[in-house]
Amino acid sequence: MTTGNQRPTGGIGAVIIGDEIMLGRREEQHFPRLVALLAARGLRLDWALFLGDDRQRLVDTFRRTLAGDDLVFSFGGIGNTPDDHTRQAVAAAAGVELELHAEAAREIRARFAGTGREMNDEVLGMGRFPSGSRIIPNPCNRIPGFSFAHHHFVPGFPQMAWPMVEWVLDTGYRDRFHREARAEAAIRVWEGVESVLAPLMRRVEVEYPGVKVFSLPSLGSESVGRHVELGVRGLPEQVPAAMALIREQVAALGCRFTPRD
Repeated sequence: MTTGNQRPTGGIGAVIIGDEIMLGRREEQHFPRLVALLAARGLRLDWALFLGDDRQRLVDTFRRTLAGDDLVFSFGGIGNTPDDHTRQAVAAAAGVELELHAEAAREIRARFAGTGREMNDEVLGMGRFPSGSRIIPNPCNRIPGFSFAHHHFVPGFPQMAWPMVEWVLDTGYRDRFHREARAEAAIRVWEGVESVLAPLMRRVEVEYPGVKVFSLPSLGSESVGRHVELGVRGLPEQVPAAMALIREQVAALGCRFTPRD
């Protein structure tokens, strides 16, 4: 299992937690926001999981992801009420104990100083993290999130979570930003059929291993007819040639195509 400050070498994943999301009682906002935060830094999300408030499922999930090399952002479940399981699940998955983090305790005490609220175990419990964790500052109310290995755990509240994710990216992973330039281009193949285009797609990936071919079929609408968006993503130096081959072969198939908007 990866531990400590070992840097991830794989992709980027997201775990989004909460019964209220799984039951449709709250609109999920973290996925599109994380995609945008990563894209602004030349990064991309490779996978995402949506999980309810089930501790054993969370333990199983984090045991698997902690054993991998992906950078992971987890949203939700880090509070101190009975339906919050994330901190306990991470500790169980990693085989460590929960302990009051000294820096987290200082932040929590500072947050409630002068409010008249009693500083008891329930309040300080929000700073009990898996042993070996680092805190993630919370600019909204000073109740921190935490990082463990290459996983970063933030609250489910968007106004807290998003600046915390940005802080993690900008302080811990700046060397990964824009590390590999990527390009994308596509055409619309009108009345296209994916099964007809599939051999061409495989050929392009063989001849241009630095690109990935994609197809997005659309049934069309009153204003736009049925079509397949056919294109490539990948190394900038290979994208133009790969698209030239696609246009040439789509024309040879007798299909009409236009540039993608």
